[in-house]
Amino acid sequence: MLDYDVLFRDLDRIGLRAWRATLEPLLAGKFAAGAHGHLAAWREVLDGLPSLPDQPLDLESAAVSIGDETLPAVERDRIGNLLRRLVPWRKGPFCIHGIDLDAEWRSDLKWNRLKGELTPLTGRVVLDVGCGNGYYALRMLGAGAALVVGIDPTLLFVCQFLALKKLSGVRAAHVLPLRLDELPAGSRTFDTTFSMGVLYHRRDPMSHLQELRDTLRGGGELVLETLVIADEDPRVLEPAGRYARMRNVWHLPSVPTLRNWLSDAGFDDVRCVDVTVTSQVEQRTTDWMPYESLAEALDPGNPALTVEGLPAPARAILVAKASRSRARGA
Repeated sequence: MLDYDVLFRDLDRIGLRAWRATLEPLLAGKFAAGAHGHLAAWREVLDGLPSLPDQPLDLESAAVSIGDETLPAVERDRIGNLLRRLVPWRKGPFCIHGIDLDAEWRSDLKWNRLKGELTPLTGRVVLDVGCGNGYYALRMLGAGAALVVGIDPTLLFVCQFLALKKLSGVRAAHVLPLRLDELPAGSRTFDTTFSMGVLYHRRDPMSHLQELRDTLRGGGELVLETLVIADEDPRVLEPAGRYARMRNVWHLPSVPTLRNWLSDAGFDDVRCVDVTVTSQVEQRTTDWMPYESLAEALDPGNPALTVEGLPAPARAILVAKASRSRARGA
């Protein structure tokens, strides 16, 4: 399913030749027959999608655009029906040959909040941890990144990206069905690493932050987005049970706590560039994600609270630089 030749050629080019020995058998296992109960059906979708060379491609607009409406209606309908077999689509939006693929998240809104706060991505090698279906990876290419490597353990999301990649013909981005701790440790290669919507799912946040640090060259940039609580003091809320109907949300720190964690993990120049309460404009049920979403996670009588009685989801974006020395305690 992956183009291994292109993937490993790109990794060789950025100095990660040694990754092949670890990743090749690991990826083969992830895509092996029987590795997932729906994998055969998803393969049928990918096999059925056309590769159309020289299609218009817009990676800079809110809706990542692939192709145009000149495709015959019969072929456009066939593509749309195949893509619907990959529901639910969590990140987007996309416009594919005139098909408006409206995902659960208006991911463009988050991108707009952070893109002006980054070191420009032009010519940079980027790692996107917990990348989902690759919406942001494509936006990163549109912003000039030389290469984007995304990782996400959810195989459906990887298959969604492979569908987008086949339809678009983009080559300088890869999405792999891996967790961060499955990558060879200590590469210290990437210019920019993104971790958005991952930290609160990690029991040990410091371990995750140190793993992120070890992906970056000295002076490289981390973009961290995570759930937070509104507090001017260092504090952490640890939900008992579910949070906003999500499982495995272990901690919601305040921004001062996040600053301290990043400093202790080996980051300098830590900046909080945005805190936004998630709205039902940004996250909602759609035709392409027809299941419960944010609305069902909020108290119907008081949307400032979750159904568990905790503060409604708010997310902070922090930007930091990897220290050129070892992290304290490392």
